[in-house]
Amino acid sequence: MEQQIKINYQRRLDDIIRGLDEASPPPKLLLHSCCAPCSSYVLEYLSQYFSITVFYYNPNIYPPEEYDHRVKELERLIAQLPVKNPVTLIERGYDPQEFYTAVKGLENIPEGGERCFACYRLRLERTAQLAKELGADYFTTTLSISPYKNAAKLNEISEELSEVYSTAALPADFKKKNGYKRSIELSAQYDLYRQDYCGCIFSKREREQQT
Repeated sequence: MEQQIKINYQRRLDDIIRGLDEASPPPKLLLHSCCAPCSSYVLEYLSQYFSITVFYYNPNIYPPEEYDHRVKELERLIAQLPVKNPVTLIERGYDPQEFYTAVKGLENIPEGGERCFACYRLRLERTAQLAKELGADYFTTTLSISPYKNAAKLNEISEELSEVYSTAALPADFKKKNGYKRSIELSAQYDLYRQDYCGCIFSKREREQQT
């Protein structure tokens, strides 16, 4: 049986950052964000090197009040977090039917399986599309900061979409370098709302069954 080589995405990101020309304007990054806590460390880290547009696109979030709460917390974080390069936010509305269509037939798959991968692809594809539309140099997502998210799958999908939309995918595994730990520290510092489930109705039900 052929052994799969484990890729160090943080090392790849380090290589890209080392190759940036400090004398030039910072490259433009479109950063998909799932929530403020996950974005906190990622923005603190990447804003040193990139001009960032945060893209809040999460039709998986349930219920609508949860979606609105996360948007407001993200707006507050961006307003308060000190950054070296500009950070702006794009939010284009909430249409949960996009999520339900994307995961049709996968509703009963446990958290972390193929339903999540379909959700990754939905959100990353919209991000890649917008990155091309905006002329961004790179796109990526905050999702890999979570120890519960599959960083290899996120990067694999991003690389596929970078070929389709001719925009570079920034490799990422933000839980590395104590990124997840730092996100918890920043969440406490800025008193950020931290939800106890991923966001969709299926993860919410799964969490409720565990308690």
